[in-house]
Amino acid sequence: MQAPAAKKLAPHKLAPWARGALGLALVFAPMVVAAMENPHKTARGPSPMVQRLLADMAAKPQKPVRKELVWSGSDIDGDGAPDFANPTGGVPRGHDEFGDGQFGARRDGGSRSHEGVDYVATAGQDVKAPMSGYVTKIGYAYGGDSSLTFVEITNPALGYVARAFYVKPSVEVGQTVRLGETIGADQSLQGHYPGITDHVHLEVMQPGGERVNAAELITRKLVVQA
Repeated sequence: MQAPAAKKLAPHKLAPWARGALGLALVFAPMVVAAMENPHKTARGPSPMVQRLLADMAAKPQKPVRKELVWSGSDIDGDGAPDFANPTGGVPRGHDEFGDGQFGARRDGGSRSHEGVDYVATAGQDVKAPMSGYVTKIGYAYGGDSSLTFVEITNPALGYVARAFYVKPSVEVGQTVRLGETIGADQSLQGHYPGITDHVHLEVMQPGGERVNAAELITRKLVVQA
């Protein structure tokens, strides 16, 4: 059976340090071969070309590559730009004595499901618009209690509606907001649920009104920072 041919690795696919090592090997290989063929010949110093190469490498050290996890929103309309954003920059709330903050978590002993995603926040911090559109409603998170409010944003082009709960609004009904623009400040929940992790409860409705998992529209991705 014929052995498979060795694959050629394109130079541009090599890591920077590997390309440097390959370059040095190509430069020094002839010198090594010459030394082996003439072992008694007096060794000479590196050529001017090699000296310049070594000087350039010393003067331009490789910068370390940094990798960072960043939040990225889904592109629903296919225009190449994100359509959703994390309203607080925090992670979804994990488990505490009041339950879990992810979409679909059990509530009231399992009689209902959590209809949004809770993004961890610090009371008083800015809350960003999770979606571009128009402010279509500002209401109370709990009927008859004016201390906790929500902001509703509708995007007619996408057909989606987003509601950010526990937000003291800095916007008004009818106002246009852009993705990531400040829409208010996070409200503390300690007066209602002492010990709970403060957060913004985000609900997203797709065309037709069905609630969807915001955590599937807003994800974290590993990005290489130069």
